[in-house]
Amino acid sequence: MSSKFLTELSSDYEKLFETELGYDVIIYAGEEPNVKEIHAHSNILCIRSQYFRSAFSNDWAEKNYGKFILKKPNISSHLFNIILRFIYCGNIELKNLQGPEVLKLLIAVDELNIQQLVSYIQEYLIEHQTEFLNQNPTGILEVIYQHETFTDLWNFCLEKICEEPEILFNSDKFINLKAPLLELLLKRDDLNIDEIIIWESLLKWCFSQQNIINDPTKWNKEDITKIERSLHRFIPLIRFYVIEPSDFFYKFYCYKEFLPQDLIHNLLEFHIVPNMKPKTNVAPSRKLNLKFKLDSTLIESNHIPLFASWIDKKDSSYNKNKTPYEFKLLYRSSRDGFNGKTFHKNCDNKGATIWVAKIQGSTQLVGGYNPLDWNDLSGNGVWKKTANSFLFNFTDGKDISTAKLGYVNNTNYSIFCYNDYGPYTGDLYCPGSNNWICNNGNCYPKIGIPGNFIVENYEVFQVIRQ
Repeated sequence: MSSKFLTELSSDYEKLFETELGYDVIIYAGEEPNVKEIHAHSNILCIRSQYFRSAFSNDWAEKNYGKFILKKPNISSHLFNIILRFIYCGNIELKNLQGPEVLKLLIAVDELNIQQLVSYIQEYLIEHQTEFLNQNPTGILEVIYQHETFTDLWNFCLEKICEEPEILFNSDKFINLKAPLLELLLKRDDLNIDEIIIWESLLKWCFSQQNIINDPTKWNKEDITKIERSLHRFIPLIRFYVIEPSDFFYKFYCYKEFLPQDLIHNLLEFHIVPNMKPKTNVAPSRKLNLKFKLDSTLIESNHIPLFASWIDKKDSSYNKNKTPYEFKLLYRSSRDGFNGKTFHKNCDNKGATIWVAKIQGSTQLVGGYNPLDWNDLSGNGVWKKTANSFLFNFTDGKDISTAKLGYVNNTNYSIFCYNDYGPYTGDLYCPGSNNWICNNGNCYPKIGIPGNFIVENYEVFQVIRQ
């Protein structure tokens, strides 16, 4: 009964918000010419937000004829109405907002100190707006860098850049990166990029910041001093000892005019004298710190925590850094051919596997999980029982929010192993060619996989618990 009363209470407060009965707050939201007047109640705002408590108690807000006046040109009326509806009745709807609007909403609720929504909106962006975040993680990182409470988004964007540094280093916006943010990135151990590219990118950033051309023969003393000052904080972060000798000579040594002389001397000695070891503690290659590199042409790293959560039947996805499995490529049809015997040669005796297939002429990905093995010792085909197998369907393989999942509901027909077939997960199977069949709803729930389709490419991964 208590939940019923809470629902009624929420509905009543929503009506109060909509009818504006007895309001004593006037909010002017948005910039000219799109300013709109919104009415609210100070007692409700104060109870729900420290920001409004401070505004009304410390006279931040102007008061006119007994009503508080607030001007918020930096928050649109549409977003402010969403925030107020949450304050009044605890309801918030984000699915009709585009990614940039959701990010603006997050910045607004942080300003208004509504901490419940700060966490909730970050989680929503990561789970449902990954395409938006992946389009410009560098730009978004610069935005959230100014908000210390956006820790989940901060970690997500940092991890994305570390996994695919080209997003940042090949971007035209790299040269405009703020120095503290660049420093934080260069301190990372897991940047998946060659050190010489980091060095060249740093030089490019420095020359752009100082408006100096990259030609040592044309520098004067003032230019060299500017470069030295600009690079001083970054030099200790570059792992010079892992740079190849030829790159050291042609891409580093030519800049000796503005580099520390003891560093030049030590590196020359290291590269010239046989068996010479570094004289200082040297950080290893950043790539050695990567957990593993996903070898796939079909899926990306953000699919992996989702697959792992499905395997463990978790309600929410694993954190990318705490995924308990490694996914090792065993078979790729574009490399190994659409052949049942080759599939079994590569995938038998490997234990649990997960496979992913791309439907020709679309972005749709389908696949399944076999917690057992693919061995057919009889040679005549055999059904294997398990309650842990599943099928999945991404209507858009690049957007993990489009995923649909179905665990086996008839365990007598969970997995079928036959030496002439590829993966056969209950309803969905590969008959040794790229013409696949799905008998929807017999052994697994219907999740939108077509009955017949042509597979462009498919991959099988061994699932290894770490």
